[in-house]
Amino acid sequence: MPKADKNEVRLRVHNRIRRRLTGTPERPRLTVYRSLSHIYAQIIDDRAGRTLVSASSNDKGASVNGGNIAGAKEIGRLVAERAKEKGFTKVVFDRGGYLYHGRIKALADAAREAGLEF
Repeated sequence: MPKADKNEVRLRVHNRIRRRLTGTPERPRLTVYRSLSHIYAQIIDDRAGRTLVSASSNDKGASVNGGNIAGAKEIGRLVAERAKEKGFTKVVFDRGGYLYHGRIKALADAAREAGLEF
């Protein structure tokens, strides 16, 4: 039996998480995607199917360059500031099937410090 691809395993875990986790207009979903070279965060209202706020290390205005822990902290802070500007303070955190460790944890902690509640 061939070994499962890491991303396939992550997607299965993510689908399992998403079965019980949805973003509402009052409490949207903060989702994270991690690539080798960048990190992306979006705040999504699942009922309307809309992205309300986004930030990534790939943005032109981002002061960080890359997907390391420092970059994740910066993106967490940036997405929290943008969310507060739009009037969102409470979100549901969706780790995207990744382990809550390293860059994912750094992004979450930075978002909490910048004022998001989850």
